[in-house]
Amino acid sequence: MILPTKRLGQDRALLAVGGEILGLLDEPKTVSRVWEELKRGRESCPDVAPITFDWFVLALDLLHAMRAVEWERGRLRKALP
Repeated sequence: MILPTKRLGQDRALLAVGGEILGLLDEPKTVSRVWEELKRGRESCPDVAPITFDWFVLALDLLHAMRAVEWERGRLRKALP
């Protein structure tokens, strides 16, 4: 689930989805904006499997557990080193 396996492709592994999320966080954004941008980006790539909102939230949880993202004034942002 966190890493790719035989049954879970690289594009659906939570670390890969989390990496995509971090790539979208060039500025603080609302969760809904990040979700829409991620969904739109995946729809434009035919080789990348779509994900559900639940899977997106799991990736956010993983990023938060790793202290890679922070919640500030209703917006999600990359954590400062």
